[in-house]
Amino acid sequence: LSSARNLLRRHRMLAATMLAVSALAGRVTPYARHTALGSVAAVLRVGRRVSPLHCSAPVADSSTAEAQPAEGPEVKKRVLSGVQPTGVLHLGNYLGAINQWVANQEIHDNYFCIVDSHAITQPHDPKELTLATYRTAALYLASGIDPKQSRIFVQSHVTAHSELMWMLNCATPMGWLERMIQYKEKSAKTTNSEGVSVGLFDYPVLMAADILLYQAQLVPVGEDQRQHLELTRDIARRFNDKYCQKKARKVFTEPEALIVKSNARVMSLQDGTSKMSKSDENDTSRINLLDTPDEIRRKIKRCKTDSVKGVGYHPDRPEANNLLAIYEAMTGRTKEEVAAEAAEWIGWGTFKPLLADAIVAHLEPVQKRYHELAAEPEYLAQVLREGAGAADEVASRTLGEAKRAMGFTMPGDIPKF
Repeated sequence: LSSARNLLRRHRMLAATMLAVSALAGRVTPYARHTALGSVAAVLRVGRRVSPLHCSAPVADSSTAEAQPAEGPEVKKRVLSGVQPTGVLHLGNYLGAINQWVANQEIHDNYFCIVDSHAITQPHDPKELTLATYRTAALYLASGIDPKQSRIFVQSHVTAHSELMWMLNCATPMGWLERMIQYKEKSAKTTNSEGVSVGLFDYPVLMAADILLYQAQLVPVGEDQRQHLELTRDIARRFNDKYCQKKARKVFTEPEALIVKSNARVMSLQDGTSKMSKSDENDTSRINLLDTPDEIRRKIKRCKTDSVKGVGYHPDRPEANNLLAIYEAMTGRTKEEVAAEAAEWIGWGTFKPLLADAIVAHLEPVQKRYHELAAEPEYLAQVLREGAGAADEVASRTLGEAKRAMGFTMPGDIPKF
């Protein structure tokens, strides 16, 4: 009994110490929180076993109980995702990415970045890139990303991304990149070959570096990014097989796809078969998150519909399906509920004002919070600085392991001959 009480006391001190040290560091890290909670769980189990009715039991039984897996919360799977800071984020970015992150941020260990290095693979305005980077970060926060639960950072602020990209370039066959569909599609839009950069061809490797640096187990992807995620898995497997054959642990984790909701893929307001895009020259093709209520109503009023009588879902009605899916997301209603409501509408003249009002109402708190954040640049800078610091800690560790595996020397190494 005396030994068990001492064990209880040691576990309580361990849990309290870990939480206190993390608090002094500015936040309770996921590792410290899970470890401390696991220790508390172990304490409670031991406490339940050591009762006056069982005081004659061998102390080894208590030790055996402690050795069992902790009954505290499971370690969260890590998620990595990001959005390019080109233009203003639109409804497609919001529903297809950010809103999904917000919904799942409590159950995952999250790293969300503003991928500015990807944004320069095509011609850009330097001043606009600077503004768009901060604007995107502010919209992350305004949409509900909590910096206490998720690390928010700018990709280029963690230099390991570019460094690992070069290392992976040297381990990736060129033929793999030549098969990438998005490169073919984007380069086909440019008639001048000098307008297609090496970066546009190579950016899937940078995307692989982004993911692999953080040992991400899950990556939120849509259909258009599945090929790039498979490439990332291939690169990780090739690197591990080539450089980690005799090592007990592989350098990289092979990520899996985190499937997004069915109504998360938002299509153009002018073409229900094309994805809503920031690069579309026609601004009426999208709802930007910072559009005014009047702009939103004007775009919805002018959006493309069809000549079929009534409003409803049908495989051959892409524009109707898209607008109804947006209405689902904006109102929080199910597809069945929206279908039942649509049966009572006279036509598009009834539905479009309802859709516009729903979008305006949904985006109102996001826009309000965005303007509050824009008035607090010091706070935004602090969030990005702390996020980059936390990201750099993980990324640098992975980069170091990759360098060791490839045979690089490290600063401070003692030469061996």
